[in-house]
Amino acid sequence: MNKKFEVTVDENYSFTIPWSELDQLDTLSMGPGQYHVLQDNRPFKAEVIKSDLNQKEYTVKINNKPYEISITDDLDLLIKEMGFALGSSKQIDSIKAPMPGLILDIHVNPGQSVKEGEPLLILEAMKMENIITSPREGVIKSVPINKGTAIDKGQLLIEFE
Repeated sequence: MNKKFEVTVDENYSFTIPWSELDQLDTLSMGPGQYHVLQDNRPFKAEVIKSDLNQKEYTVKINNKPYEISITDDLDLLIKEMGFALGSSKQIDSIKAPMPGLILDIHVNPGQSVKEGEPLLILEAMKMENIITSPREGVIKSVPINKGTAIDKGQLLIEFE
């Protein structure tokens, strides 16, 4: 089996771990999220503090020192290469006009918290009213347009913090 994992620790140290090396780790569960690990005859106390299984991100204490860890496997890398990364649409920091038109109404202000799917503004284009909704949960950083403004395709409408 050639399966491997890309591991990033504290966003500044990355390495690859082959499945065969993981298979050779000697681990013993000491309770929920707590492990005794033996590698190359060296003992380690490991404790999983926080885990986000969808994003494959973890906070782990090794010998009482915390580390932020993210893990990707071959499938994750392939999905990312193809542009289908999980949650990639949730990383949107701004909304730009999908077409030229006229801003009929603005429902948000800077500093306001919004939920995914919440209406942000109404854009009239080709005699149709288009409700632009929030692609993610977040806080509005700026709204550089005004009600009644004519806008061009690609013009910045809303920025998120």
